[in-house]
Amino acid sequence: MPHFVYIIKTISGKSNKTYVGYSKNVSNRLKLHNLNKGAKSTKGHKWEVIYKKKFVNKSDALKYEYNLKKNRKERLNIIKKNT
Repeated sequence: MPHFVYIIKTISGKSNKTYVGYSKNVSNRLKLHNLNKGAKSTKGHKWEVIYKKKFVNKSDALKYEYNLKKNRKERLNIIKKNT
């Protein structure tokens, strides 16, 4: 089963937030975020997926997710290309 790293962005509201996450099922994970059952920092907002990358194994996906969370410059480049 494939593994994904994704970036979601707030749809509306005063804040313009993004979030980087990992999942095997991005569409289901997005539903959870939008139902306020996702990560603590995503609660209270409506989200849309702006980027996802597929990986064959979990360890590569988790390494990439970690790097995206730490490397703000790379994340901003991805966000600019996909919005």
